[in-house]
Amino acid sequence: MNLDIKLHNKDLPDEIKFSDKIAIDCEFTGLNIERDRLCLLQISSGKNDAHIIQLDKDNYDAPNLKKLLKDNNINKLFHFARADLLFIKKFLQVDIDNVNCTKIMSKIARSYSDKHGLKDLVKEFVGIDISKQLQTSDFGGKLSEKQLKYCAQDVIYLHKIYDSLLNILERENRLSLYNKTINFISTRVDLDFASFKEDIWSH
Repeated sequence: MNLDIKLHNKDLPDEIKFSDKIAIDCEFTGLNIERDRLCLLQISSGKNDAHIIQLDKDNYDAPNLKKLLKDNNINKLFHFARADLLFIKKFLQVDIDNVNCTKIMSKIARSYSDKHGLKDLVKEFVGIDISKQLQTSDFGGKLSEKQLKYCAQDVIYLHKIYDSLLNILERENRLSLYNKTINFISTRVDLDFASFKEDIWSH
């Protein structure tokens, strides 16, 4: 598969336009919101393309990107939206609406499996065995070709996975339950932002 990968410095160029559905993923220096930072944000239109924005760690001023993220008419597909939305909220200071998360979709739709990672979903619905070896590499500096390809793989399959999971949710009459669950995502992110990491429903 030929991938159309473009690396952008600090922001999306003015001339790039997207349709009403995009896939988004982020890379961080770690998963601790108090210590680590947002490095990259990847976007795909679902046509084997990946726009990778390398953000400025000293100034997260990315007006074109922020405008896109705040557009409520665009459906934004994530895998594990909870983490991505948290870092976007802190560093880009944007709250995102019209969100879908393939990890949450998978947990509700695929009750026949306990494996809900992106690698597992790509293998089942796309038929490709992707490598997650570079997941823990350093995304804070100069990026290698292998890192760029890894970042692209995190978004280019999400449209296909979303459509496949949506079919299962509809078939099993679980779409309403999923919709109620995903509507809570912004509150879950706010709880994380306020350092409430535990399950607030537990005894």
